[in-house]
Amino acid sequence: MAEQLKLGGMALRNGLFVHGPTHWAAAVRGADGEIHVAAGPKRPLPGALARFPVARGVLKLAEMVGILPQLKRALPEAKLAFENPAVIALSASTMAVTHGARRRGVPPATVEALASVLALLPAVAMLRSSSLARYHGAEHKTIGAYETGGDVAATAKEHDRCGSHLVAPLLALTVAGNVLASKVRRGRQPLARTGASLAAMGVAVEAFGWAARHGAHPLAKLFRAPGDLLQRALGTREPSPDELAVARAALDRLLVLEG
Repeated sequence: MAEQLKLGGMALRNGLFVHGPTHWAAAVRGADGEIHVAAGPKRPLPGALARFPVARGVLKLAEMVGILPQLKRALPEAKLAFENPAVIALSASTMAVTHGARRRGVPPATVEALASVLALLPAVAMLRSSSLARYHGAEHKTIGAYETGGDVAATAKEHDRCGSHLVAPLLALTVAGNVLASKVRRGRQPLARTGASLAAMGVAVEAFGWAARHGAHPLAKLFRAPGDLLQRALGTREPSPDELAVARAALDRLLVLEG
């Protein structure tokens, strides 16, 4: 029996992007109604840094984000989640409000809590796209069926390794890190905030990995609780058979490339 791959993915507004240890693949439903597929190799992570906790978490996220330009070149009709005027406008507004609050001397803890709440608005705007939520469900069902050997249609649209589980710890750690960064000398605060954000990202990914490896542990269940709620309430919807066919096309291409 072939060794099972550890897969990840990201929903698009008109399809799905999946990745494995060495390759990525994406499939979309084109304007012509046909399924269009593209794929390619992943760039390897720096070997030395990839062995260090926290740093490897940042690298893993950077690796996935770094694939998106390749995806767009190979599959121009792919519609990324954030390619939405409302999402862009909300992101810009969030940065402007947060910057203004900092300049007016609002207490750091209040500013960072406000920034964290406002940071959720672009994500909510993205998930208001019903097609994105359905393709998110298709991602989970397709990968889940591959992992369990079950029927895709009967597989749950929620998944224990969904990125939604990063939201709560990442927000909490970012608030704490930025509050600490606000205490350094003013000229060094931008650098301190960048370092705090990267550290928060790395720690959140490490916690995510631990929870994935110890799924039955009470702390792992507690860690996943906010993400589970987010998936059920907003992040995923049941996909149509046509959307599942797109997801399956992406997975099939990836499995061929991964051997």
